[in-house]
Amino acid sequence: MKIQTFAPTPALAPFIKKYLIIESGEELVNRVLPETSLVMAFRVRGTVSYLNDHVKKELPVSVLSGVRKSRQLINYSKGAANVLVIFKEAVAAVFFKEPLHELLGESVSMDDLAGFKDITRIEDQLAEMTDDWLRIKVLEHFLLSKIGHYKPDILILAAIERIRTAKGVIRIKELADALFISQDAFEKRFRRVAGISPKQFSNIIRMQSIVNEGLTRDALADAAFRAGYFDQPHFNKDFKLFTGQTPSEFLKSPLLW
Repeated sequence: MKIQTFAPTPALAPFIKKYLIIESGEELVNRVLPETSLVMAFRVRGTVSYLNDHVKKELPVSVLSGVRKSRQLINYSKGAANVLVIFKEAVAAVFFKEPLHELLGESVSMDDLAGFKDITRIEDQLAEMTDDWLRIKVLEHFLLSKIGHYKPDILILAAIERIRTAKGVIRIKELADALFISQDAFEKRFRRVAGISPKQFSNIIRMQSIVNEGLTRDALADAAFRAGYFDQPHFNKDFKLFTGQTPSEFLKSPLLW
């Protein structure tokens, strides 16, 4: 699998983390762990499918995927290629009119979204091009045309920063109190802006921290304790939901992306 990363231009940097172009030489299955960002994907070659219970579900040419709480298996046909737009948290609403929390765990065809009925044009352009830099340039021109009125939610962005600093080990009530907002109002506002509840968001950050900090067989118990787990079965259950594997299985099977 070949993966190229591209940074957004300054005009789109406030909204987009990065672009990825993923190409498969041979047919393969990629295990993708939960992320806190929405993802827009354009298939420019071959077929790309979700695998659920060993059943393939071929994806449309362009899709928008909401935040996911558990890992996803993605099947790439031989020679398949995808262009991905990875949005920053809590700001993707600048491009979309739909409530982002309704996309939680879902992937929808882009032409089902308001304001994207013209998506076929950019799909065709991306498929016809052979230069990856030009693909990104054309894609950015398209995205710039879709930016609507946007006012950043400073409170929710501050909450996300606190969650990240705490590596997800944080009590939502204490976080709401620190931001001088009731817990109920905070949770509704967070879910509306980020597309996921603050507790679910924190759980993803917590598991990401465990995985990204170099999980080893000898340090499993220590990693679980640092992440706020006080019994191994609870940790194992959450870890399997996040990765689709037990900790021991995960250590034997590296991620492709």
